[in-house]
Amino acid sequence: MITVHHLNNSRSQRILWLLEELGVDYEIRHYERDPDTNRAPAELKAIHPLGKSPVLEDGDQIVAETGAIIVYILDKYGNGRLRPKDDTQDYFDYVHFLHFAEGSAMLPFLLSLYTGYLGDAAAPLQPLILAEIKGVLDYCEYRLIRNEYFAGSKLTGADIQMIFPLEAAKARGRLIGFDACTAFVERIHKRPAYLRALERGGDYAYGPRE
Repeated sequence: MITVHHLNNSRSQRILWLLEELGVDYEIRHYERDPDTNRAPAELKAIHPLGKSPVLEDGDQIVAETGAIIVYILDKYGNGRLRPKDDTQDYFDYVHFLHFAEGSAMLPFLLSLYTGYLGDAAAPLQPLILAEIKGVLDYCEYRLIRNEYFAGSKLTGADIQMIFPLEAAKARGRLIGFDACTAFVERIHKRPAYLRALERGGDYAYGPRE
């Protein structure tokens, strides 16, 4: 059976959602962030040298990195679901957003988070970081005005990958004025599979609020 090595308040929540959408059996090994540093615990390094979550364990196969895990699960267990047909525009968009989420979208949000620890020393960087965040959100808004989902008219693995940066942006009040992005997050938060994943995953600061 699949084991998801799951860290609270982390990207690994997306993998639980994916597995719930597919109806694939899995178990969770829970890890908690260090209360002082907010970092992942050292025992995750026993599973993968990076010591980060998510990590997927499937028999002898260990897969790290969210995008790689999504591809692995859909290739092995998806049976064509949540993945556009090859050589279509939706497929190329699907591949693009699988990589965009972590390759471009998350970087300015992480820079904002980490430079926040520097106080006034980070002030010269803030305009550039904020401009990069706006560029990411402008692009997402442009996409979601024209498409219900990031890779066409149906939910795909690209949406599962893209939800985390948009959730993080919403939690920090950065989606004000980005109506299509806000509507996308709210629509995802109502999906039964997403809600089941929340029940199983535990503490998650970026989910829906009552």
